[in-house]
Amino acid sequence: MFDNFPLWPAGASNHALPVDLVYIFLVVLSAVMTLAIFAAIAIFGVKYRRRHDREAHQIEGSLILEITWSVIPLGIFMVIFGWGAVIYFHMRTPPRDATEVYVVGKQWMWKVQHQEGQREINELHVPVDRDIKLIMTSQDVIHSFFIPAFRIKQDVIPGRYTTLWFRATTPGTYHLFCAQFCGTDHSGMIGQVVVMNPADYQTWMSGGTVSGSLAQNGETMFQQLGCSTCHRFDVQGRGPNLKGVYGKPVQLQDGRNVLADDNYVRESILNPTAKIVSGFQPIMPSFQGQVSEEQLNALVAYVKSLSQAPAGAAATPTNTPQPANGNPRD
Repeated sequence: MFDNFPLWPAGASNHALPVDLVYIFLVVLSAVMTLAIFAAIAIFGVKYRRRHDREAHQIEGSLILEITWSVIPLGIFMVIFGWGAVIYFHMRTPPRDATEVYVVGKQWMWKVQHQEGQREINELHVPVDRDIKLIMTSQDVIHSFFIPAFRIKQDVIPGRYTTLWFRATTPGTYHLFCAQFCGTDHSGMIGQVVVMNPADYQTWMSGGTVSGSLAQNGETMFQQLGCSTCHRFDVQGRGPNLKGVYGKPVQLQDGRNVLADDNYVRESILNPTAKIVSGFQPIMPSFQGQVSEEQLNALVAYVKSLSQAPAGAAATPTNTPQPANGNPRD
């Protein structure tokens, strides 16, 4: 739709048409109401202009009229709200089998790492017609990941993960921008998303030098940092068993239950005393400042791999005995 219209970006994702339709509806509705208001002003201005033979008289209210101009706008606003809510929840609910890609925003670039281990800077290669889930964070200030052709935009915030998903529908190369002012060179924080046919994407994935999958690199980091000395498979570990914990509720010392998602694992590595697992002591040191964002992503990917890998994730770590399940606390 509107591919040849210079002021309208190409639509190249599953989100594009629904977003465009609600936008067109709002523009048309606004235009119709604007014209109707100005037409009414003009008609009444001419018809009831001041004349010597006409005087203004008080008009008593009409219950039917009052109900009409209250109910009709309410119905229109509820349609807009319901329509927008459906699109919003669809855009914010990634499919369970979506392929996960980690993104780190940094002044002034986008750093991307695929589950298979491929790394990119200011580029994101994806296959056409495959659900892609982006797990994003920033290592300095707030950025915003914006792909106009996909109709998606998400703030990228330091200290936590935010997510975004899409399914590209048309092969091609599309603009990637930072939509949040992030400093003096904000305008230069640009990149491109390359949507490829499945065969071309596999060829691209097999090229270059890859030193292992993201989860395998996380497993190496897990050993190097000494995490395996406390997070063991047996009940003798001083930290919780991490195997199978991701995506499940974890009971804390204060009686709360929290979901072991990406942000929980991240926080447990950087601020281990924030949420202490029931039955364990707060003895794990913080790794804040000791691991980079990329290393942190690898550790999170490894903990996730200890649970059942989602469909679409490319690789699982080796089956050598590794620490286990739960909450990364030494």
